[in-house]
Amino acid sequence: MANNQTFEREFGWDDVIENDRGSWVLLPEGVYPFTVTGFKRERYAGSNKLPPCNQATLTLTIDSPEGPVELTHRLFLHSKVEGLLCAFFTSIGDRKHGEALKMDWDHVIGKSGRCEIGIREWIDRDSASRQSNEVKKFLEPPISPAAKTAPAGGKYW
Repeated sequence: MANNQTFEREFGWDDVIENDRGSWVLLPEGVYPFTVTGFKRERYAGSNKLPPCNQATLTLTIDSPEGPVELTHRLFLHSKVEGLLCAFFTSIGDRKHGEALKMDWDHVIGKSGRCEIGIREWIDRDSASRQSNEVKKFLEPPISPAAKTAPAGGKYW
């Protein structure tokens, strides 16, 4: 499967390094366009809230005023969170609200949508307070002006 992510690798002790730009940016809360730039099929081990299940790990490139920002988001393939799966596929235009859909994970890379980004606060191993961005929800595509003005039922009489 094609993957547009930057090539990541382990360095050897004698490798040459050159990329000194910081890649981490904390975005302000808000609505942002995104593009799916990576996808991995993984397995979630389970927790008190959700049993073991398949997990889609997505890399989303967020289009922000600060430039492109990469964010990792996990979607769990379980009926407890089916609404979150529906929202993702609706956001990227593969599903219309209320319709059934067979999930096509092999074609999510390159798809775009909009999402609401929030800030998550957490405590690291050294008891320091940290912040990171998270996807709060995936948003439906905007309704086109033509769809807004069409009469109910599509009839003019």
